[in-house]
Amino acid sequence: DFGEADGYIGGKKIRFHYFCLDMPHSDACFVKAYPTEDTEAFLDGHLAAFAFLGGVPQSILYDNTRIAVAKILGDGQRRRTQAFAELQSYYLFDDKFGRPAKGNDKGKVEGLVGYSRRHFMVPLPVADDFDALNAQLLDGCKKRQRAVLRGQSDSIAQRLVRDRAALMPLPATPYDASHKQSSRVSSQALVRYRTNDYSVPTQYGHQAVLVKGTVDWVDIYLVGKPECIAHHRRSYAKADFVMNPLHYLALLEKKPRALDQAAPLQEWALPAAFERLRRLLEARMDKRGRKEYIQVLRLLETFSIGQVEHAIGEAHHLGVLSFDAIKHLMLCAIERRPPKLDLTLYPYLPSATVGTTDAGSYLSLLSQPALVVQAAIRGSV
Repeated sequence: DFGEADGYIGGKKIRFHYFCLDMPHSDACFVKAYPTEDTEAFLDGHLAAFAFLGGVPQSILYDNTRIAVAKILGDGQRRRTQAFAELQSYYLFDDKFGRPAKGNDKGKVEGLVGYSRRHFMVPLPVADDFDALNAQLLDGCKKRQRAVLRGQSDSIAQRLVRDRAALMPLPATPYDASHKQSSRVSSQALVRYRTNDYSVPTQYGHQAVLVKGTVDWVDIYLVGKPECIAHHRRSYAKADFVMNPLHYLALLEKKPRALDQAAPLQEWALPAAFERLRRLLEARMDKRGRKEYIQVLRLLETFSIGQVEHAIGEAHHLGVLSFDAIKHLMLCAIERRPPKLDLTLYPYLPSATVGTTDAGSYLSLLSQPALVVQAAIRGSV
């Protein structure tokens, strides 16, 4: 079952949802918090609970949540949702459902929802993020196992040992706890998932895609292809835009004048070395300098910010600021080989002129020793 509670996450007071699983024989519990109650949280809660228990219960009792039940049929049977049917067929547990609006049919877990709120979430929990909050809740579940409940002679932990002996083994590979949705890339290289838009590289515009959403991530695939073309942290805002600036650089390379107006780049926080590089490139090469700067940014499609920043620093130190030089210096640093730069490719660098030596110039030096000796003799007289 799911419950709701308030807490301070990342310095903000929010209302979150928490997944509860109760083991009736041992009274062991598992509780995990999520930003919202949805299919992704439902699936992830099961996987986390099974991992915590070390196995899969033979049967689980549910309420009639829409996440699991698509429709209640006339004979009392349930038509399961696709996500729940896949989860059940993967772990092979039996399902049972309480009567609609009859919470007492599953009083144990209903009691756990209230117990968790009173004991784990009072006073209001404070955590940096949901990972930290769930670490607190997991610690609370473990500490509760020390208790010996009324009418019992053994602790929850001791009785949990017997529960675990009856569990089915976990599969070798965990279930893919993602909500899958078909979609299509818009003309702005965006894909909508759960009211929010996520970017993909511009070359995939108007193509059909498969979106896999989990509690933390949104992954986007071309239909029928195994390669993930976009990977984003999931947003729980409404009508939000989640854009990766790297997805738009290929288009900006063709339209460099749009660099300053490109919305995906407006909040892109890059080290100061990048802005300095842009100023110098545009000062020396004007429009071509802006295009070269975009080419340098495109190196981030393959390499880390730290690697590119280091190469920019080396290029600035050597006075060879250009895309080719920065790429060359970075590859040399990665491959641990000395750089070999062709200075003829950098006409803006000051050049040195070395004249041809004339052998006759050395004749003037032949008389210098005699002059030095004469001067020394005069000085000693």
